[in-house]
Amino acid sequence: MALILVTDDSFFQRKIITSVLAEEGHDLMEATNGREALLIAERKNPDLILLDLLMPDMDGFQFLEAAREKKISAPVIVLTSDIQDTTKGMCLKLGAAGFVNKPVEKEKLLPVINRVLSE
Repeated sequence: MALILVTDDSFFQRKIITSVLAEEGHDLMEATNGREALLIAERKNPDLILLDLLMPDMDGFQFLEAAREKKISAPVIVLTSDIQDTTKGMCLKLGAAGFVNKPVEKEKLLPVINRVLSE
C-alpha cells in the first residue's frame, strides 16, 4: 500500500485518520505542523500527504508553497473545515490534489485518497 504522511496539529484528528488508514493497510507517518511535515517529506518521500490548513509554526498554505519550491512530488490532500471557494482556489493554485472536509469521515476520506493515488 501507500506511504502516507498525516499532518495535523490535533492529536485526536491524527489518531482518527491514522486508524482508518492503518485499517486499509497503508504505512503511516505523522507530523504536527507544516515545518515538521516538510522535513519528513524531504527525507522519506511519501506517496501522499494529508494536510491540515490551520496549524502553528507553519500552516498548510505555507507548507504548500515550500513543498512546491522544494519540488516535493507527493500529492497533497487538504483537510479543513474551511472549504470556501477562495480557500479551495488558493490551495489548488498552490498544488493541492484534493480536499476532505473536517471532521474527517472514513466514507469521504478513502475515495479521495484512492482517486489521488491512482492518478
